[in-house]
Amino acid sequence: MLKTDLSCRLFPAFFLLIATLGLASCGPAVRTEVINTPETSSLKGHQRPYMVNGKRYDPLRDHSGFVEQGTASWYGPKFHGRKTSNGETFDMYALTAAHKTLPLGVSVRVTNLNNGRQVVVRVNDRGPFVAGRVIDLSFAAAKQLDMVDAGTAPVRVEALGYRAGESYRQPETYDVGVFAVQVGAFSRNDNAHRLANRLRSRFGSARVTQGVVNGRRYYRVWVGRFTSLAQAERTSQQLASGSFPGAFVVALQ
Repeated sequence: MLKTDLSCRLFPAFFLLIATLGLASCGPAVRTEVINTPETSSLKGHQRPYMVNGKRYDPLRDHSGFVEQGTASWYGPKFHGRKTSNGETFDMYALTAAHKTLPLGVSVRVTNLNNGRQVVVRVNDRGPFVAGRVIDLSFAAAKQLDMVDAGTAPVRVEALGYRAGESYRQPETYDVGVFAVQVGAFSRNDNAHRLANRLRSRFGSARVTQGVVNGRRYYRVWVGRFTSLAQAERTSQQLASGSFPGAFVVALQ
C-alpha cells in the first residue's frame, strides 16, 4: 500500500506559474491558483502566494528560526522520476522533502519524535495538502526515520539553511512533459468508461484512472496525450468553456 496516495502532491514544476491546475494524484478535482496582484508581481513564481481548494499559502522569504511540529508523511514509487515543484526530477532515494511554505532549496532537520531518529533533507517540492501534515518526505528520508511501514510519524522540523553552492534554480522552460486533460471524476466505473469511450475518437486517447480520497474510490477520465503544456492548456480551456466546465490539465510524467 502506497502512503503516497494520501499526500496530495503538487506536480509538476509549473504549478505556480499558471492560474489553475488540478492535481493528477488526488481523485476529484483539487484546484490550485496563484495569487497574482500588483503587490506580488515582483516575486518569482515559486515565491508567490497560492491557494489550494480555497486555502491560501504564503511561501516564506526567510527560513531563519523556522521550527514546527506536526505529522510527517512520505511519498515514493508513484512519483519517482516525475518533476518536483522546483523543476528537478523526483528521486525517491534522495534525501528531499515537500513543504507548503519553506523556501525551495533550504535544508531542514527532521526528528521522529517517536524514536529520536533524525535526517537532514532539502526542500524541493510543495505539499502535503492533507490536514495535520507538515512535511512530506522522500522514501529514503522516511526510511532513515523508520516510518515507512507506519506511513506517518510525529516530527519536529528545523530549518538549517542552504548548503554551499545550492539555491533555487528556475527551470529553463516549464512547457515540457506529457499531459492530458481531466474532464470528469465519477464514483461509478461504468459512467467513467462510458464517457471515455465517447471522447476517444475525438481526442485519439482517453483513459480511466483510479484514485482514493478519504476512503472513497473515484474514476477519473483523462483525454488526450499532449507533449506541450501550452497545447494541453488550450484544449483544457476549450473543454471548460463547453461541456466540461471543470476540465483541467494533469501531468502524465
